[in-house]
Amino acid sequence: MEESKRRMCTLQLCCFLLIGCLISQIYASSDAIFYESFDESFEGSWIASEKEDYSGVWKHSKSEGHDDYGLLVSEKARKYAIVKELEKPVELKDGTIVLQFEVRLQNGLECGGAYLKYLRPQEAGWTAKGFDNESPYSIMFGPDKCGATNKVHFILKHKNPKSGEYVEHHLKFPPSVPSDKLTHVYTAILKPDNEVRILVDGEEKKKANFLSSEDFEPALIPSKTIPDPDDKKPEDWDERAKIPDPDATKPDDWDEDAPMEILDEEAEKPEGWLEDEPEEIDDPEAVKPEDWDDEEDGEWEAPKIDNPKCEAASGCGEWRRPLKRNPAYKGKWHAPLIDNPAYKGIWKPQEIPNPSYFELETPNFEPIAAIGIEIWTMQDGILFDNILIASDEKTAETIRETTWKPKFKVEEEKQKAEEPAGFDGLKGIQKTVFDLLYKVADLPFLGDHKIKVLELIEKAETQPNITIGVIISIVVVILSVLFKLLFGGKKAGKVNNVAAAAAAAAKKEEGEGGSSTQTVGEEGEEEEEKKEEDAAAAPRKRSTRRDN
Repeated sequence: MEESKRRMCTLQLCCFLLIGCLISQIYASSDAIFYESFDESFEGSWIASEKEDYSGVWKHSKSEGHDDYGLLVSEKARKYAIVKELEKPVELKDGTIVLQFEVRLQNGLECGGAYLKYLRPQEAGWTAKGFDNESPYSIMFGPDKCGATNKVHFILKHKNPKSGEYVEHHLKFPPSVPSDKLTHVYTAILKPDNEVRILVDGEEKKKANFLSSEDFEPALIPSKTIPDPDDKKPEDWDERAKIPDPDATKPDDWDEDAPMEILDEEAEKPEGWLEDEPEEIDDPEAVKPEDWDDEEDGEWEAPKIDNPKCEAASGCGEWRRPLKRNPAYKGKWHAPLIDNPAYKGIWKPQEIPNPSYFELETPNFEPIAAIGIEIWTMQDGILFDNILIASDEKTAETIRETTWKPKFKVEEEKQKAEEPAGFDGLKGIQKTVFDLLYKVADLPFLGDHKIKVLELIEKAETQPNITIGVIISIVVVILSVLFKLLFGGKKAGKVNNVAAAAAAAAKKEEGEGGSSTQTVGEEGEEEEEKKEEDAAAAPRKRSTRRDN
């Protein structure tokens, strides 16, 4: 047994030495422009900000369950800032550049950032000891999660060649942050053909083009034209597609005063109904408190309890006929809508040439002179490791295979071992479901609805009992957007009512109450239709506001 243990220890030592040699070779190669493994203490090499707001203490610490060291966020609810200056600035305009680093959220991440800032040269106006959120950067990359925000940021700070102003351009629909406590590796690959690819754990999650308005907000290249700010809508411009039929008349048999519900005359009092028994009675076991003062507290009355005689009966108290829907009810009469012969469409100001327009063949990347971590977080235990800048994708892949993957496998196996027996299969199914839901959330056409979808997914991850209701809600949100794209606002509005109903159903499933899908949907449709008809019937107010 002892001999077996010695052999195992020797084998592990050889593996670590081999990995160390590989890392050393990678670092020594020309393709690894910068590499930080944190095997040695960061003090003296990395400089912590001396700004008063950044009180968070950085520590050189082992990753939980490993002998591998990293840079640790050691305290909760603090601002942190630390920076590492490079030997010489890295130009992003020449060939491929790969940015990669590992992060382990050992205590999870409810609200905070875990991203890196790739800083411009100090001539841009910053110092290491004065490093803060205003320090000018070229790229910001990495996880950020708080409330509705759940994304792997990629932000390019780009200089407008006309105005000279630096503008933040955010990657649209970035991937979501993994929700576990395992080590994950984040990779951004910048290609000379203006392509950028985002990888999480070596898997491509997003591909974009720097010059595409579909991929970055705001777009790096402004639109050629803009709405004329001086253009005004004519007073006689009619935007109503439908109007009430002026020739329509209310039918003679239409009774607007008929109530929605009437007494059910066919109903009969159930057998065993106790009309002489109240539903509640005084608690016979209640005793007036000794310190009760009738003059100050008023006359004491025993608290009420459910009448036990009513439990076995069909009901107690005065019996009343129930209400039923009135078959004669028609509600308020509205003239049917017809096509508006004066309809001119939705007014928009005319387009004029954009004075701020410019063309680009490639982004004006600013060089990277330092790597900084400037975050605010409510969680401790965030561990940064294996920060790499390389000019070759193979180098980044080798680092992932030799440093990240072995750790990840160990953590994954430990996580499985700690799960209850028989839970592994269910967990695997849940993971598959949530991975699919997060991919759905990344669909570009969801637009602003992505935040709503992510909120639902995160809630379901913490409360698995509402997962089915959440899936229904997400499906309906997607249908809502598709209907809106295909058919316009009215049908999409109706589907939105169903989405609200599905969300209410999920809420009810969670135990917080809520209406049924049918009730919410039907009432929502009636109310929506009534609003549209009333809006069409009412005269439009004249407005000079531009519709952008």
